[in-house]
This record gives sequence, C-alpha cells and structure tokens, in this order.
Amino acid sequence: MRLQGTMRINAAGHLEIGGCDTVDLARDFGTPLYVIDEALLRSNCREYYDAFTKENSNDLVIYAGKAFLVGAMSRIVAEEGLGLDVVSGGELSIALSSGFPAEKIFLHGNNKSPAEMLYALKSGVGRIVIDNYFDLETLEKLASQEGVRPAVLLRIAPGIEAHTHSFITTGQTDSKFGFTLANGDALNAVKIALASNDIVLKGLHCHIGSQIFELDAFRHTAQVMMKFLKEIRDELGWTAEELDLGGGLGVYYSDGDNPPSIKDYAVAIQSSVDDCCQKWGYPRPSLIVEPGRSIISPAGTTLYTIGGIKDIPGIRKYVAVDGGMTDNPRVALYQAKYEGLIANKADMSAQEVVSVTGRCCESGDMLIWDLAVPKVEPGDLLAISCTGAYNYSMSSNYNGLPRPAVVLVKDGSADLIVERETYEDLRRRHRIPPRLLGTCRQKG
Repeated sequence: MRLQGTMRINAAGHLEIGGCDTVDLARDFGTPLYVIDEALLRSNCREYYDAFTKENSNDLVIYAGKAFLVGAMSRIVAEEGLGLDVVSGGELSIALSSGFPAEKIFLHGNNKSPAEMLYALKSGVGRIVIDNYFDLETLEKLASQEGVRPAVLLRIAPGIEAHTHSFITTGQTDSKFGFTLANGDALNAVKIALASNDIVLKGLHCHIGSQIFELDAFRHTAQVMMKFLKEIRDELGWTAEELDLGGGLGVYYSDGDNPPSIKDYAVAIQSSVDDCCQKWGYPRPSLIVEPGRSIISPAGTTLYTIGGIKDIPGIRKYVAVDGGMTDNPRVALYQAKYEGLIANKADMSAQEVVSVTGRCCESGDMLIWDLAVPKVEPGDLLAISCTGAYNYSMSSNYNGLPRPAVVLVKDGSADLIVERETYEDLRRRHRIPPRLLGTCRQKG
C-alpha cells in the first residue's frame, strides 16, 4: 500500500496516521473505523486554493460536499477559504448548522424539491445551480413569492465524453444532468433566465464526470464552454461573470493510477480559458472549480478487524472483515480497486495472497482481490487507503449493520467527529402500529 500524507510505519511495526498508532485507534474507537488525516486534508485544500486563487483572486474553489460532509469537515473547508457545494436540503442543513457562511454555498441537484429551494432562498445561499426547466420555473415562482432575486448558474451538458466509468460520467449529451448544448436547450434556457425578473443569471456550470486523469478532457471542456459563452454574447449581447467547470480530477487508488497534480490541473483549465478569452476578446469570467474526491479521498483510511478465513487450496483464500459494502459500496458499484495492508504487521514481508471480503450476505461484497500480505490471522487489523470520498457518504445499514465512527487525527491526537451508530439508532425511527402489538400467535 502506498503511504500517503502523515502515514508511516512506527517502531512497533504498526501503521501510524497523524501520529496515531492505528492499533490504538482500533482499540479505542472500534472497527470498522474511518480515519481522516487532517494534515493531508488541509494540505489538499491549500494546494487547490493556491493553484486557483494566487494569480486570479476572483477565482473560487468550492469543495463538493457529496464526497464527504459532516460538521467538522465543513469547519475545515471554511477555515481553508473554500466554498461549499451541496446537493440537498440535508447537506445544506449540515453546512449551515456547522456555521458555514451561506454566501459561499452553491446548491446543486437535478431534482431539487420546492422545499429545498425555499430553504436555500431563506438561508441566503450564494448560488443556486439550475439544472432543468422544472428547476427554472419553480425557482422563479418561489423567488417571486419571497421577494428576492437569487443569483443562479445554468448547468449545461456540453457533450464531452470523459474517459471514466460510465456511472460517473455526467457531461455527455445523453445525461440526466443539465440543459443539453447540442439540441439548443442550453441557449433557450439562457434566453429564459435573462428575460426573468425573478433571478439573476451570473454564468454557466458544467461537470463532465469523476476520477478523470486526462487533462485534455478538462481543456476541451473549457474550450467548448467558452465557445458557447461567445455564441451567447454574439447572439444575445450577454457576457457571463462566472464559469463553473465542476470537478472530476482523479486520485491514486491503486497501482496503475496516475493522476495529474492539482497544479497541472489548474494550469490546464486556466490557460484554456485565458486563451479563449484572448482569442475572442471575451472578458475573463471568474473561474470556479468544485473538487471533492481529490481533496478528501487520499486523506481517508478505513480500519477493519479480520475475522473468518476460508482457504480453498489451489483456488483462493478469502479473508473476511467486519465491514464491507455497507461502508464502502464503490467496489460493488464501480468495480473500484483499492490497496491495503495489515496495519498491526505493517513491517512484515508478504507471505501469501488473499482476497478481502465483507460480511454482507452478498457474493459481490468484496473489497480487494488478490492482496499480498503477511500471514493473516483472525484479529489482525486491515487498513484500506484512499477511502475518504464516497465511503461514509454512501454508507448504508444493509443487513442491519450500524454505520462506522469517523475520527480526525492530527499530531498524535484523535477526535471523534461522527459517533458509531448503535442498534438503538437502527430502531429509533421504527414504528409498530397498535394493531400489531397484540400477542403473536404461531400457526400450525
């Protein structure tokens, strides 16, 4: 497993993160356990902030909260000077309750409810990103009723085919997201927005997908969007103040992944926009990006306790852990690949190859295929790296499994930022109708 951030192997031969021995973390907080490396998290935020705002102070980096959003995360993002992208009333509530400044929040979503839009309006969020005609009509009515004129962006589907998993490709023409550029819907939406007395159109937004390694895809997207802005100006006389190009920069998960640096990503986008502005005499809009995975994913590690071991001679050795697809569904959803190591034997050489399976009653509940490890025994501690994004946020209670706790580690201290769910938590919202509370009778 590649050691990232503050990870190291300590004198005891154990994996250490943020100055904390992972064996101690597992003992104190239990497993499965999400561990967030605060120093690496903040470093990634600062790298983005510097790359985009040092030369262009009007540019803005907005953290995509869907990757991982809890109160402590909101506070860190705010402290590092980033904005925040939320996609539901629930995420907006988490952000606001943590004290995140509403004016730096962008509300996204392809099917925002009227209640969520009203919540955003009353909260004074900085931008509402309009995804479709229903969004547009609903927001206009609500804004008129409330007597406010919210600043908005229109989400555009630019027709870019990003080379990534089909489930996380979002910018192509055949997409549920945004106004389609190719068929004229995007231009029509711009006309409607500009004619409205209830909203203020600030610019355009797009997002072509996630876990992208090819900078050319980002360059091409910037050029397509700038060309569309030029066409709008030529036809309608409107000049955009803002251009939001979304996120999507990939990260290292396992051998073979070779993501560009944050700096190279920034240069690729900025230079493409600048070139287009110079070529067409277009005033440079404020550039907005929305990274999520590339900020939080490398900073997250999941710890598991190994239980049952099944050896099928000549075929495979299965090693089961106390978590699985309930705390990391990405393997089942996207065939994602991860690296791991035996955290309490981190200094030992590999002696066998095993496949790590989760504890859910599903054959597809696998976490890692063919992992080289020291001799494994029940009770060993497995660490899987790069699990900060889309693990906790997509976790579930399938099979009645409580969600894991989350700890934030830094300089030898560990702070609990999400409590482990209990069986009582699983039952808390269940209700049994009075008619079912009588004495149960057995048939037969």
